[in-house]
Amino acid sequence: MATLVHPFTRHIRDVKRRLIIVGVTIMVAFVATFSISADLIEWFKRPFADDLLFYGPAEALFASIKISFLAAIVVSLPVILYQFWKFVQPALLPGEQGWGIPLFLLATGFFVLGLVFCNLVILPLVIDFFVSFGLERELKPELAVGTYVDFNVKFLIAFGFAFEIPLALSLLARAGLVSHARLAQYRRHAAMLALILSAVITPDATLFTMLLMAIPLIVLYEIGVWGARIFGRTPLEPEKEDSDDHEDETSLPTGTAGHRVS
Repeated sequence: MATLVHPFTRHIRDVKRRLIIVGVTIMVAFVATFSISADLIEWFKRPFADDLLFYGPAEALFASIKISFLAAIVVSLPVILYQFWKFVQPALLPGEQGWGIPLFLLATGFFVLGLVFCNLVILPLVIDFFVSFGLERELKPELAVGTYVDFNVKFLIAFGFAFEIPLALSLLARAGLVSHARLAQYRRHAAMLALILSAVITPDATLFTMLLMAIPLIVLYEIGVWGARIFGRTPLEPEKEDSDDHEDETSLPTGTAGHRVS
């Protein structure tokens, strides 16, 4: 006699299987990226002309592990997002399932764009500013590899997620949870929140680094407002809502469990 599997048990098994796939993918990518960790560190030290130093026996090792792990996450993003998509796909309606893969690809593109923008534009400006600040005071820059990598990784992760703001706001507007008018109304609050987040996220809370983080956040918020304006759901007219409330119950659409009724 076949044993029936409880839906919750099947759900847990599915979660474990997908987490194992993601974990194995990240580990394989980590081994590959760790083998080129010296090249990754060399790439990140472009804005700094001198050699990086290490002051502890394991500092260089941990710096290589950290930068390799970040690279492994980026390389594994397609698999991570695909597994997440396959996990939530059964809970979506057929019309919603067609949006999944394009949205995840778009999210990946925005995240990578944030990393590229930070690495090519923001980090060179930040590092050049602080090194020049010390040189003007006749101080010799000797940067530890661990501190330098931490500085870079924090900026990269922050900008990677920050570039998801336009997509997130557009999706919220599409779902009808916010409107572009409401988002535009809270511009000043968003700017203040961007400054606060910049002070918390940036490795050093100086005005220069805060502005380098806050200004892109504000611009991304504005892009999100325009995205909400273009892709957002148009609210129903009050008269239409009232008329819908007084419709006969027999005219309301019916559906089975698992189907949404509007």
